[in-house]
Amino acid sequence: MNAFRQLLRAAGSKPPIGTWISSASPIVAEAMGHAGFDWAVVDMEHAPLDLMTLVHLLQALAATKATPIVRVPWNDAVTVKRVLDAGATTVLFPFVQNADDAARAVAATRYPPRGVRGLSGMTRASRYGTAPQYLKSADASMGVIVQLETPQALAQLEAIAAVDGVDAVFVGPADLSASLGHVGQFTHPEVMRAMGDAAGRCRALGKPIGSVGSTPEVVSQYRAMGFDYLAISSDMGLLMAGALAAAKALRSLSDGAHVHTLHTGTQTD
Repeated sequence: MNAFRQLLRAAGSKPPIGTWISSASPIVAEAMGHAGFDWAVVDMEHAPLDLMTLVHLLQALAATKATPIVRVPWNDAVTVKRVLDAGATTVLFPFVQNADDAARAVAATRYPPRGVRGLSGMTRASRYGTAPQYLKSADASMGVIVQLETPQALAQLEAIAAVDGVDAVFVGPADLSASLGHVGQFTHPEVMRAMGDAAGRCRALGKPIGSVGSTPEVVSQYRAMGFDYLAISSDMGLLMAGALAAAKALRSLSDGAHVHTLHTGTQTD
């Protein structure tokens, strides 16, 4: 069974928690995997990530409990073929607008006659040819998540979710906010209403739906809406939040010490 589908089925009432890997660093990816996240999106859309680095990140995450999901830069069969050969088993497709886009995404992850994925016997995915049944069993182990990022896509949610082979829906709040005219306002009331509506419709369909929030408070709001799997921030976002907080705290301490020195007239090193 596909590892991400299995994660969703085993989750029960607690949505699996993930994060984004946008640093393109295997060391950071491995560390995030050990931090306790259930899944992680290895991002090729907005991170400086090539195929060989992708392999390194998948190898790093394989040593952790985090299930990797690879977001490809576009719904492109050639890119997907190479990502799957590199060992990805669950793919997140950005900017899926309709059922035809979703069907094309699924086809890119399946071998003929069901799809258009090219065959190769010597790939990391087939353990370099040592998994003799790989070509026959690979289709069943593939996972497809479609990312809806516009009002037009959300209007087609039922048709998109009904495409055979679509395992889950993901709503991207950043691009959705922009397409609704609220650039950068990820929690604008109109954006939140659209996301809540999408969650309710997916629940009625029995189709898992996920999203990502920048803070635990935002993620908690998504959870209350009924989202089935959730991510918080990214490796770089969490790193920068910690770094900024540390720098601010140290400056505050330094400023306080300076004021104290001026007040007492004492000298410090």
